[in-house]
Amino acid sequence: MTHSTIVGTCERDGPARREPYAGAMWVFPLLAAVVAGVFAGLVAGQYVSRRRPYQLAWAIALAMYAAASLAIVFGVAGGWTTGEFGTFWALGAVLNVPFLAGGELMLLVRNRTVQAAIWITLVFLTAYTISVLRGAAFDAVALAEELPSGKHVFGDGSAAHRLPQLISIPSYLVLLGGALWSAWRMRGRPERRERFTGTLMIALGATVIAGFGSAFAALGLLAAFSLSLAVGISAMFAGFLWAGRSSTPAPASASAEVP
Repeated sequence: MTHSTIVGTCERDGPARREPYAGAMWVFPLLAAVVAGVFAGLVAGQYVSRRRPYQLAWAIALAMYAAASLAIVFGVAGGWTTGEFGTFWALGAVLNVPFLAGGELMLLVRNRTVQAAIWITLVFLTAYTISVLRGAAFDAVALAEELPSGKHVFGDGSAAHRLPQLISIPSYLVLLGGALWSAWRMRGRPERRERFTGTLMIALGATVIAGFGSAFAALGLLAAFSLSLAVGISAMFAGFLWAGRSSTPAPASASAEVP
């Protein structure tokens, strides 16, 4: 994103009006970053021991979420720079969801050809996102807001502004559909009760982030957006831990993985 440009004129001191609570809202993104970092570490550990490709995709997605949350911490606490907003936009608003969705598809379709196609797609989406943001213009006046809107930072209808609509929203629908399908297959099976509940918790957490969080961000509601980051990832992490429990003895390969 080093080739991005800044347009407009605005001092680094920030917007003319800030809500009294705005300076403290970095706490929730920091909590989200910590939870996502621990979550990513546990899933990465599963990948190291089991070498399941969907675990690698999920670990990458969670690491992206942690990095995006840290970018928000710095942006909220000290004022937004192009680097911070670009990191948040690329990793948080655009790319982490397709990696989660890709992992879900790899879990459901255990076919190497399909999995290779998913990886190729994820690499392409990553390269495309980076390319678009490297050429994007960042509006300095918009960056001075407490919670900048992509619509204002990049311009309504610009390629950078449209990235979440093009990539994240379809990916979220795939992720949600896959999680609900997994839960549906486990319904009524006592030995999978914890995995059933954990899967629904993960779907709920993803909805809080991708649905409510995105809406709050678009409306510029900093407090609600910051809280949704922490609540959503915490629900997903709780679902992951809950799914690792076992109601009755089950094969080791199925007892401690994200559904």
